[in-house]
Amino acid sequence: MYGLESGADLSIKTISSREVYRNPWTRVREDVIERANGQRGIYGVVDKDPASIIIPLEKTSEGEFLYLIEQYRYTVSGRYAEFPQGGWEQAEVVPEDLARGELREETGLEAERLTLLGTLQIAYGVMNQRHYIFLAEGLKHGSPDPDVEEHDLALRRVSVAEFERMLLAGEIVDNCSVAAWGLYKVWLDHGRPAR
Repeated sequence: MYGLESGADLSIKTISSREVYRNPWTRVREDVIERANGQRGIYGVVDKDPASIIIPLEKTSEGEFLYLIEQYRYTVSGRYAEFPQGGWEQAEVVPEDLARGELREETGLEAERLTLLGTLQIAYGVMNQRHYIFLAEGLKHGSPDPDVEEHDLALRRVSVAEFERMLLAGEIVDNCSVAAWGLYKVWLDHGRPAR
């Protein structure tokens, strides 16, 4: 590995841990840690339950299209487009059920086929949250059923070319959407089966 000595002990030991904040979506804790070199420090950790992100891909005679949701993101004070995503505030979930539920809730779409492309960690420098990435195909339209927090969701259908233009133009800034698309492209290029 780059910059690491072979066989070096890189573990960090937790000396103590205390929860400093909790709401229905997020838990924040502050841990006193001891590094492998004996130095102590403090580590702040945000714990969140698992989430899913879904790439809704529609293939038609006119080409390939993606469905995005657009919503106001309070933390960055702006409206942005991204793939449908979210969680149920439950530690134990069946990933496919979660993905189907989030897709239906945010877009009204039902998928004939869901393919698990992989599992990533969201911002693991500060957050502990698994993110299941699914490709959704064979889409059927229905009515969305957003949560109260999602009252301002707008559904957008864009071509794959337009989506990639939006990525390069900095119009899509959600790192989870960008990572999901990158994983999909690698999976597609290598013809790998789902893990």
